This record gives sequence, C-alpha cells and structure tokens, in this order.
Amino acid sequence: MLSLFQRKRPPVAAAPSPAPVTDLPKGLLQPESAASLLATPRRQKLLEHIWQRTSLSRRQFATLYRTPLERYAELVQAFPASEAHHHAYPGGMLDHGLEIVAYSLKLRQSHLLPIGASPEDQAAQEEAWTAAVAYAALLHDVGKIAVDLHVELADGNTWHPWHGPLRQPYRFRYRDDREYRLHSAATGLLYRQLLDREVLDWLSCYPSLWAPLLYVLAGQYEHAGVLGELVVQADRASVAQELGGDPTRAMAAPKHALQRKLLEGLRYLLKEELKLNQPEASDGWLTDGALWLVSKTVSDKLRAHLLSQGVDGIPANNTAVFNVLQDHGMLQPTPDGKAIWRATVTSSTGWTHLFTLLRLAPALIWESGERPAPFAGTVTTDAALAGEAAEAAATLSADGAASASENQNAPPAEGSGIVSASPPKAQASPDVMADMLAMVGMGDSSTTEQDVETAPDEVPAALPDATQPPLAAAAPSSPAFTSSATQPSGEHFMAWLKHGIATRRLIINDAKALVHTVSDTAYLVSPGVFQRYAQEHPQVGKLAKQENLQDWQWVQKRFERLQLHRKQPSGLNIWTCEVTGARKSRKLHGYLLIKPEMVFEFTPPNNPYLFSMKFPGL
Repeated sequence: MLSLFQRKRPPVAAAPSPAPVTDLPKGLLQPESAASLLATPRRQKLLEHIWQRTSLSRRQFATLYRTPLERYAELVQAFPASEAHHHAYPGGMLDHGLEIVAYSLKLRQSHLLPIGASPEDQAAQEEAWTAAVAYAALLHDVGKIAVDLHVELADGNTWHPWHGPLRQPYRFRYRDDREYRLHSAATGLLYRQLLDREVLDWLSCYPSLWAPLLYVLAGQYEHAGVLGELVVQADRASVAQELGGDPTRAMAAPKHALQRKLLEGLRYLLKEELKLNQPEASDGWLTDGALWLVSKTVSDKLRAHLLSQGVDGIPANNTAVFNVLQDHGMLQPTPDGKAIWRATVTSSTGWTHLFTLLRLAPALIWESGERPAPFAGTVTTDAALAGEAAEAAATLSADGAASASENQNAPPAEGSGIVSASPPKAQASPDVMADMLAMVGMGDSSTTEQDVETAPDEVPAALPDATQPPLAAAAPSSPAFTSSATQPSGEHFMAWLKHGIATRRLIINDAKALVHTVSDTAYLVSPGVFQRYAQEHPQVGKLAKQENLQDWQWVQKRFERLQLHRKQPSGLNIWTCEVTGARKSRKLHGYLLIKPEMVFEFTPPNNPYLFSMKFPGL
C-alpha cells in the first residue's frame, strides 16, 4: 500500500538554516527551524499523539506526516492563527494546525471510508483517507498567511509564502483591507509548499477521495462531503478549546443542532424579553437592513436561557459567546471580520448614545410579514473603532435597558479588545493542551492540593457514570419551576437546584456533575453549582455588585444563611472529597446537605468514586 514511499529516491538537499542573529533591530523576529519550533513539550506531545493515530512505523510517519508538519512549521513561524479570534498569539497558527490535525485523526477513527464501499476497498484506501484528512486539516487555514498578513523582511522587501520559508528576520502586521474568508480560497497557492508530488500522485489514484480533497483545498467545504465535515468538526473543537468551550461536545454535536438552538434562543428572547426600538434606552434596534443588539445584554440573556433549557457547553466568557455565534454564521462581522460593532444610536426624539453591538440579519429571526416596524432613528457605525470594545462589551451592565440610562453622557468603557500580543498567561482554568491530551488518554495523574474554604471546584477527570434518579423523579411534585418567577435568593437557588435535578438538566454523579451523592446525602460542588445558577440568572450580577461580591459568592452566602448544610466539627462549611478514577486522583470542595430530600425525590446510591477525606466515617 505504501510501496510508493519505500522506493529509493535521490536525497533532497536540506534547506539552509537561518543564520543566527544575536542583536535584532526592534520589532524584527528571527525565523526558527522546524526542529526549534516543534521542540516545546506540548507540541511534542501533539506530534506523538498524531503518530499514534496513524498506525504507521516511524519511518513511514516521517515521510507521510512529519515532513509536511515540519514544512508547515517553517512556513507559519510565529504567526497567530487570527488577529482577534482564536489562537491570537505568537505561534498560534502552529498550535492550531497541530491541534486540528490531532482532532481530525481522532474523528477519522470513527468512520469507515469511503462511505458505502466494500470492506475490502475501505481497507485498501484506509491510509490514503487518513493522510488526506490530516492534510486537509493542516491546510485549512494556511491561506491566511498569504492574504491576511503583510510580512516585511529585514532588507525591506515583502515576503510572500510562495517564496518559501522565511530565511531572514521579519516583521508582520494584519492587512487593513483583508477580505474575511478569502483565506479559504488561497489554500491552493500553498499546498505544494507542504506536499510532495509523490504524495499527490498517490492520493490522485483514489477518485472518491481526490475530488473532496480538491474541494477542500479550494475552500468549498460544502462540496467536500465527509472529508469537509471532519475538518470543520476538528476546527470547531480546536477553537472551542482555545476559547474556553468544550471540545468534546464541539466534536460530537452536529453544527446545525447548535445553530438551531442558538436561533431558537434568540427568537425567544426577542419575543419575550428583549425590548426593541425604544425611544431611549433599549436592548436593540431594528433598521431596514440589520438587527442591532446590545452585546452584553444578549450574551448574558442568551446564555441564561440556553442553560435554563438544559443546553450545556455554553462558554461563561462573553467574548467566547460572541465567537460561537460568529462561527455558526449567526452574526454579520465587521469589515475586519470581528463580532463586535461600535455604533451611535440616535432616536427621533434626539436621544443619542454610543453602544457596542452585535449585528444580525433580520431574516434569521422573523419570517416575511412578521418583522416589526423599523427604528425611527438611526444607527451609525464607527468602522474604524469596530471590534475594539469586545472586552468592554463583556463588562458593561447586564441590564440592557439600564445600560444606556445609567450614564447618558459617558462613553462606554474602553477595553484592550481581544487581541493578544503575547502568548496567553497561565490562568486558573485547566491548561488547554492538558485537557485535550486527557480527552485522548494522554494526561498525567497529578493530584492538586487546594485550600479548603476558598479553593475553586475541581472537575473529576475520570468518573464513570453513576446511577441517576429513577425516571419517576423526572416529574417534580411542585409546580413547574420558572427561572424568572422569583427574585434570586437562597430559597430560589434551592428550588432551582431541586427542579434541575428532577428534570435532569443538572446531572448527578457524573464526571462533570455539580451534585454528587456522598454519605447518603447531596454534595454540592463549590463554587461550580453557584456559578451555574448565576449564569442562568444574570440579574445576580447586579445584586452582587451592590455588595462588592462576585455573583457566585452572593449566591453562596444566601445559601449558607439557610443553614441547610452540615458543618465540620471545626465549624468549617466546606468538605473536601477525594475523587479516584482510572487515571487521576483529585479533590473536590463543596457542601453536604443535612437532608437529601431537600434536592432529591429519591436518594440515589452514594457515588463510589467520592469519599470524604477528613471524616470518612460520616
């Protein structure tokens, strides 16, 4: 099958390595060799994972995969994958390329290709399809360096990627006039930089594979069948990982299913909650050509609505929500491809204010004949500043109607945008690559010590499914719970918790559950369960701000005042449990309820993978 690549071929002279420069002028970057670029531990782990998914010898892997990956590394150098979206840091293009290849090969293992062929043909074409999936994934964004970036060499000349890898110091900037999505069509300029003619000869022998591969290389994913779908899913998983979402769900869930839920959520909000075309402060404005929604308001309320409907995997970060909406074609981007617009709204009464807005096509929301009357005033965009306020949009008031009236004369808060000029700093959330490697079975088995009363919750890494409440418990004995029926309070939190468990919107005793059964009662993971409640009820943020608390802390304090939880003999509220799984051992922190019936209609068996560390005899 791979005899083509085992023939003796004349050796190819290695490209000269860039001459080392010790004192570069300010703003110039020194090009690195592929060996240097790929030497970081996380990139090495990704390469190892890619190799394990190919089932090839090291020598065959070097020919079919390692060589194109090294050429890709030398071509993309320290370029970001985007200016202000995902992997927007030096080296982000290389990280994204390796991640999407790793994800695509994992996805490929679940498919017998070509679809509908005999088992014999599928076996004969197995390696060709696997390689094609990897190549399509690796190449899907490479056109960005041809059309989105202006790269200037130290000698003043302009570099283009079809010139070959960089061999002298360089600087780069994003083009102001770049066309969004043009990079997909530019892939055809560069694939020969990565793939040898022998590889292309080999793949061209399989007509059912060759046609979709050519469509992918031309950016026409809609014609590329399952090959295009695998690349899109892998890309979405890598982006979700980077933006704080759940890559496992991104790989598993059909794109159109999430798109439908987002659409349904927006339509519900516009019908039931959001106020349009008010003479002064409003949640949004409908003009003849666009629907403009206050970015912070719609993000908070859309997240809350989807969570209340049991839709998980919605990022808590507003910027990530904006990008999810944009990725699913819900938003009309600014001229430079960003989600956030800045625009001045002026009503017919003379009221005016500057907002950060999301722009949607009205046809997405309303059928013909259902569209409301357009806004009597004007919405004037500021294209030069569009996108700079993405961070500010994430921190504006959660109440869209009040956001404009609280300070009529002051402009919106300025933020630094979502552009990252340097690699991301370490955060409290789990490492992006560690999560991905754990997902594919390559994580470590470290145990993290946390402070008992103040530590954030730890998500168990490998808990098998445990018993859920019986189906009879799915129907609560009390009237149906509605999140908007009562103001947030400790009692409201408990009612929400009980209803969420009964209707299975809140899972229990699962790897990522916020509620477990320990010592024959309910164990509430802190602060995760309070964060989830606050996300579903954005009005908590305003109440917490009055007390100078984070939103989840406000909920936690109201819960503690109810005195429904057991305290340790020392008087501490928080109990530490150890989670033991197949590969990891971690600690959870949370509250033990006095009586399980406070949240359970029928108390499930104790989770066998959790036990109290301090007082196991409870």
